[in-house]
Amino acid sequence: MAELLERDAKLIQYLNEAYGKEKELETALQAHISLTTRDPYKKRLKDHLKETKAQAKGLERRIKQLGGKAEALPAPGPDVVAEAAGAVQSVANKALAAAKGPLHGIRGTSEAEKMLKNAKTEYSDEAEEIANYRAIEALATAVGDRDTAKLAKEFRKQEERMSSFLEKTIDQLTKEVVKQEVPSAQRARRGSSSRRKSSARASSSRASASRASASRASAKKGSSTRKSSSSKSTASASKRGSASAGRRSSSAKKSGSSRSRARKS
Repeated sequence: MAELLERDAKLIQYLNEAYGKEKELETALQAHISLTTRDPYKKRLKDHLKETKAQAKGLERRIKQLGGKAEALPAPGPDVVAEAAGAVQSVANKALAAAKGPLHGIRGTSEAEKMLKNAKTEYSDEAEEIANYRAIEALATAVGDRDTAKLAKEFRKQEERMSSFLEKTIDQLTKEVVKQEVPSAQRARRGSSSRRKSSARASSSRASASRASASRASAKKGSSTRKSSSSKSTASASKRGSASAGRRSSSAKKSGSSRSRARKS
């Protein structure tokens, strides 16, 4: 068998880390499905279990195409030699996956809280898977392996969709836990926030209306003042005109009288 190139060996290592995680989650998801009573959540878990199994098969095929063997390898720590740790951790991963199912069955106090804790675990697992596929995609792109990069990108998007679903589910299940485990007297009153906001909006509207009314009154008063001032100015001008006309008339009469006396003389 030809010796693997360094780039292929590194790709196989990363692919095997992702493969081991997918095999671990097959068992965990089956346990979670059996504990889930919310139909939409249960259906999504079943769909994701199918995706998980398909991803494991896809990873296995790609590993073989690169000349490797699919094994459930761990993500190696800084002081771990991959070859020595691989075989031991492969067995440990299988034992861990098998043990997780029964342990998840005794979580929480209420039904909603058991599902919530499972959802949080799933969300954490999704984050790890997304990181795995992002690293594989970046590595494959850097060494020119388009097929592996395309595979990793496709699987990463599937995990991101599942992660987004779980975010919403965690919110919903947390609210359900409150309903099941917290007395109603200790919960925030429904609509209290809305009423406060509505009251604030009403106060703001009244204040705006008051300001607008005051502005209109001020404008009206200003208009009246301007009209009154204009009327006074007009009347004053009229009086000045009349007085001037009177003075001219008186002057004309005096002048006419003087001319008449002169002619008589």
